[in-house]
Amino acid sequence: MKITGCETLHCGAGWRNFSFLKLQTDSGLTGISEYNESYGSKGLTAVIEALVGTIEGLDPRNHHAISQKLYAMTRQAPGGVNQQAMAAIENAMMDIVGKAYDVPVYALLGGAMRDRLPLYWSHCGSYLVHEAASKAIGRPRLESLDQVVELGRRVKESGFKALKTNIFQFGDDPHMYMPGFGRSAGGPELNIDRKIINDLRAQLEAFREGVGPDIGIHLDLNFNLKTEGYLQVTRALDDLGLTWFEIDLFDPKALRHIRNSTRTPIASCESLYGLREFRPYFENHSMDVAIIDLPWNGVWLSMKIAAMAEAYEINVAPHNFYGHLSTIMSAHLCAAVPNFRVMEIEVDDVPWKDDLVTNPPVVEDGCLLLPQGPGWGLELNEDAIRAHPPL
Repeated sequence: MKITGCETLHCGAGWRNFSFLKLQTDSGLTGISEYNESYGSKGLTAVIEALVGTIEGLDPRNHHAISQKLYAMTRQAPGGVNQQAMAAIENAMMDIVGKAYDVPVYALLGGAMRDRLPLYWSHCGSYLVHEAASKAIGRPRLESLDQVVELGRRVKESGFKALKTNIFQFGDDPHMYMPGFGRSAGGPELNIDRKIINDLRAQLEAFREGVGPDIGIHLDLNFNLKTEGYLQVTRALDDLGLTWFEIDLFDPKALRHIRNSTRTPIASCESLYGLREFRPYFENHSMDVAIIDLPWNGVWLSMKIAAMAEAYEINVAPHNFYGHLSTIMSAHLCAAVPNFRVMEIEVDDVPWKDDLVTNPPVVEDGCLLLPQGPGWGLELNEDAIRAHPPL
């Protein structure tokens, strides 16, 4: 079996695109994966196509050797879009290997330790505060704390046991507070004032009123602060009993200082690539939960990262704010690793999302049921993808 080329597909998804790779072989088997070009990774498609050109003629069943070859070829420019491209290729190769041997990908990772994966409802309300996104989703724009309470009740009624939210700013133009990504005021200095912290407390208390005492609440602070600001927020909200503060910070010792300063668990690492970037965070015990982005790292490399985390008694969770194929890819990893914590999934999304794959994720009582079948256990619906041109 030899790799003969690839095709990339893109689907407009309201406020971003879903992107897919089809890796082709001379056997007729095709491997698929999902990647993301909409957030900080412009040009990723071109890098994927260029790297696939360098491995044509190789057997995708030798996926580990091919991944090492691609790593060597990109060694002088590690991480970033190079690593994301390699991950897309690795994930598509793993789908081919599973299909070739007629086994699920999780069997290639050592087998499933669980067939039900606890979920949290990600970006709960975060997209609904934006007018364009709320219209694409088909739900009213989130503009008040009363609506936050109602959203919390919807989460509870849905059977989810946890949710994750971001920092909202209500007023004349409701929006997420995202200066760390250049999407709202407050950058580049990334300081925070008392009003934003007070408003955030009110937001979290409104969610608590809606979901009740037993459902977990995660707060994602992203890259929106520096160490001083993270300390201000975590200390001010430490009494709320949150499941975790999620913090993106490229200094493992600073993150450990924050962890030492709060009783609430810390989750981090979703923006890291490979063993070498994760290692200092594990060595410093910088976080309680390590978040691994599988579309960025690839499922085989993600398994290695999870194994290294296990040596430091750290559980892992996938970074999964993408489409259904990414959800299923992450589910195979979560089923196979012993040190699994919880899985992220998007709920409020474009209504045609289920149409894009043959077997959408099945959620029952707040858990994802492990998919069956060879490879990832699903295929792309290319007609549905092409029915929604990319943005």
